[in-house]
Amino acid sequence: MTALISRLPSVRGKYQTNISMAEHTWFGVGGAAEVLFTPADAEDLHTFLKALDADIPVYPVGAGSNLLVRDGGVSGVIISTKAIKHHHIEGTHLTVGSGWLDAEVARLASRENIAGLEFLIGIPGTIGGGLRMNAGAFGKEFRDVVMTATAIDRQGNWHQVTPAEMGMAYRHSNAPQDWIFVSATLIGESGKSEDIRAAMKAIIATRSDAQPQGVRTGGSTFANPEGHKAWQLIDQAGCRGLAHGAAEVSEKHCNFLINRGNASADDIETLGETIRDRVKATSQVDLRWEIRRIGKTASGGKHEQD
Repeated sequence: MTALISRLPSVRGKYQTNISMAEHTWFGVGGAAEVLFTPADAEDLHTFLKALDADIPVYPVGAGSNLLVRDGGVSGVIISTKAIKHHHIEGTHLTVGSGWLDAEVARLASRENIAGLEFLIGIPGTIGGGLRMNAGAFGKEFRDVVMTATAIDRQGNWHQVTPAEMGMAYRHSNAPQDWIFVSATLIGESGKSEDIRAAMKAIIATRSDAQPQGVRTGGSTFANPEGHKAWQLIDQAGCRGLAHGAAEVSEKHCNFLINRGNASADDIETLGETIRDRVKATSQVDLRWEIRRIGKTASGGKHEQD
């Protein structure tokens, strides 16, 4: 058992040591977390952060849908927010914990006759991750529907902010990197459950037609540069179907990288960097990773871009 455990505060949640992160990410790759902490709720996370020694690094993780954990693993504490799933409904305002999957929130809103949140059915991941990167799909983004978001910083201080205060922009927010989001209040509108379900069904069908299904992937790999679509730049650079080891660029949608079964995290990251180099050479455009990458390589180092 790692010696780090002895330095961690008493919590109501769960500590696990040397846990393979391949089991906690959509890519199904990656080394071990020195400690994986699953807080019981937001208050438990607050207690943990407030008492934690300042030199211990922490990394929040939601569904692991747009996360690549490198093969050498992660030193410190990975915090899983999956149990932070409180919710409260007041009219057409829906407050949800950051551990809720976006698709779950879309379905919850549908059952409560709250429209305007249908696009969430098309976003992989959790509310917390959506807040961090201003996730979006089908013409809407988090900043369009968030009234306020609540976060806890590394010192255990609470923050409640609006999208404007977070500086939300395309696939980006200026929220400090040490903030861990624990909830959001979303603004919907009155609707009929059957109409909402029909709209969600159409989104799911469109996504199934356009994106790879039934394979290990991390969702959209690169953000669209201003004035461009990432997939078109990748296609123009001749990268559709390109492979490195067991990692491959999807033939169906070339802004998706696929683990064909036994890829390493290094296979996937190296393939991504190869794409970036080729797009830069052919289009003079720098692609920005949308997938978050953490941890050490198998040799103990890190890639330049984190």
